[in-house]
Amino acid sequence: MPIHSSVLELIGQTPIVKAQRLDAGVCELYLKLESANPGGSIKDRIGLSMIEAAEKRGDLKPGATLVEGTAGNTGLGLALVAQQKGYKLILVVPDKMSREKIFNLKAMGAEVRLTRSDVAKGHPEYYQDLAKTIAEQTPGAYFVNQFGNPDNPAAHEFGTGPEILEQMDGDLDAIVFGCGSSGTMTGLSRAFATLSPKTELVLADPVGSILAEYINDGVLNDKSGSWLVEGIGEDFLPSISDFSRVKKAYAITDAESFHTARELLGKEGILGGSSTGTLLAAALKYCKEQSTPKKVLVLVCDTGNKYLSKMYNDYWMLDNGFLERPQHGDLRDLILRPYGQRDTVVIGPNDLLTTAYQRMKLYDVSQLPVMDGEELVGIVDESDVLLHVYGDEARFRDPVATAMVSKLDRLDVKSPIEALLPVFDRGQVAIVMDGNVFLGLITRIDLLNYLRRRVQ
Repeated sequence: MPIHSSVLELIGQTPIVKAQRLDAGVCELYLKLESANPGGSIKDRIGLSMIEAAEKRGDLKPGATLVEGTAGNTGLGLALVAQQKGYKLILVVPDKMSREKIFNLKAMGAEVRLTRSDVAKGHPEYYQDLAKTIAEQTPGAYFVNQFGNPDNPAAHEFGTGPEILEQMDGDLDAIVFGCGSSGTMTGLSRAFATLSPKTELVLADPVGSILAEYINDGVLNDKSGSWLVEGIGEDFLPSISDFSRVKKAYAITDAESFHTARELLGKEGILGGSSTGTLLAAALKYCKEQSTPKKVLVLVCDTGNKYLSKMYNDYWMLDNGFLERPQHGDLRDLILRPYGQRDTVVIGPNDLLTTAYQRMKLYDVSQLPVMDGEELVGIVDESDVLLHVYGDEARFRDPVATAMVSKLDRLDVKSPIEALLPVFDRGQVAIVMDGNVFLGLITRIDLLNYLRRRVQ
């Protein structure tokens, strides 16, 4: 393979894998790994297309500032290209974006401004409207405007679409995609209209978005819901959108999206993101509805590396009600990390306080049960460590037993939920016991999550 002079030369020409273990009925299912782009998603294509087209028009001067609102991977694609070309970049992102994406953006030099994800278009804090305002108020800024920029669908009309057909030897019966800015859908639609009119266009849409209802029923709802899948789904029709050739859409729940993405990893070894789960779930539904064999392609929009703290994290899935545990009808139902399953992060009395500190940081917990064998002998939390080492940092090497609290208030597992409130009011965590057996801890956020799940 040739040696490249820039990472931007690696954008596109992504591989296609034929699924072997997913149940696609009578169909053949193909997975196009847009996750193999250098920025990890299909949006690298439009990042390059929109910036280079602006350069050709003379809209960008050296060192210019780019501004964009993004709910998904467009920001990462823009950040990659802006970094390589020497542009400044301000991104406005809704606060549901995964931590991994935000860390990635900042590491590439982008300025990230978080805004609300619970407001609709027209609200001043809606991410697209806020980005436009920032661009207007920033001297010399260029508003990329993926939702109204024709260079967005052009990347797929003249790039992705022909590339797919070449890889498939011109034989493709259906393609499944999502819609955020609508660039992928619009560009692919135009490409296939010319190059492969027989290819059916299938939209995968999160439940809560208005697009599936618009495609299937012709109803344009002005009220959208909310969803946790990132990067796809809309509460309006982008100005660059062309839905004319899309005849079928599937509305997919967050739960089905996340579980299907995890199934893709478990069966095919492909680590896809949350929107990939939505697209794959729709593709599998489509395939199972077919009575004659068809070649169906689905886009693996981005890599799941950006979602390790979310849908690939069992605790996050449990917190949000996407994984189920056996229900007992007592306080065990509120314990996120049961000790009996070895999920509880613990420490020993003879371990060093520096070990306790590192363990709290690693697992993002504020307190650790201190276990001597199978016996609970104490609790050590951040305050205990701080008070012990303040003024003499060498005490980090003292054993945990010197700082832990050994006089513990314990709750029997059969206690009512109301019994947690006095414990929290004292600034403590609830220690749940079944006789002499330690079952686990309950924190304030565990109770909040439990109460929220009850109204879902």
